[in-house]
Amino acid sequence: MSRQDVHVREQASIDLPAQAHAEDRLSLLGRRNRILLTLAGAVVLLGLWHLSVVVLQVPPYILPPPATVVSALWNGLHVPLMSPVGFYVPLASTLYNAGMGFLIGGLLGILLGSLMAEFRPVETVLMPYAFALQSLPKVAIAPLIVIWCGFGDSSKIAMAGLLAFFPLMVNTFTGLRTVDPALLDLMRALSATRLETYRVAKLPAAAPYVFAGLDMAAVYSLLGAIIAEFLGAQQGIGVTITQAQAVTDVATVFAALVLLGITGIVIHTVIRAVERSVVHWAGRANA
Repeated sequence: MSRQDVHVREQASIDLPAQAHAEDRLSLLGRRNRILLTLAGAVVLLGLWHLSVVVLQVPPYILPPPATVVSALWNGLHVPLMSPVGFYVPLASTLYNAGMGFLIGGLLGILLGSLMAEFRPVETVLMPYAFALQSLPKVAIAPLIVIWCGFGDSSKIAMAGLLAFFPLMVNTFTGLRTVDPALLDLMRALSATRLETYRVAKLPAAAPYVFAGLDMAAVYSLLGAIIAEFLGAQQGIGVTITQAQAVTDVATVFAALVLLGITGIVIHTVIRAVERSVVHWAGRANA
């Protein structure tokens, strides 16, 4: 090996950490710019909202100004954690039901999607029924679920699980069916069993699809719990919205919607952070 080749290899080994550091810095700057753009968009939206209310003289019972909504949000948060008049107890109830539904529906979706991807007869039998169930409007199914499960937490969990089930089933099925055939050939050459191939090759390859389904299912489960609360419940954000609507307290309705939006953003951020740590090869590509 010539001295020049040795110098080139040494220089390459020195440049690799610097290149990785530069990529991390660019990724951090990109995330910072996205956050700044999001905040700027929020400021512009609030400004247009305020100007519209003032210029068009919209009555507050139709569209309250942003300051009134912020005041209602502050009044709902500036209370003790266990206070029945604030947002904390209803939000905790909604999140509990949505979380249980997300867990149950997500596990069933991953299980059924895996079975349909692994066994053609299971796909042939169950896939039409799954798509038929998904095509039904959930608002029409919700009254039946409330009748069957009652007005307690069971109906909220069932509705949340129903909405969380389909995204994970479809994404898991699609991810397992799009594994690189060369990887499957390698597993066959190594005499791997079906379970070993699923665990070592297919499931890691389908992980980005599964996390995309988790992201959608988390939001849908929250939506499902609120839909069930609209139809009948003792507590929850849906109940808070219904009660405020009954007395034409539109500012509290908007405050509850803002709180739900913030909750959805937090859930999405947490799932993306977990995805970047678990599916690290896909996380760096999407950074």
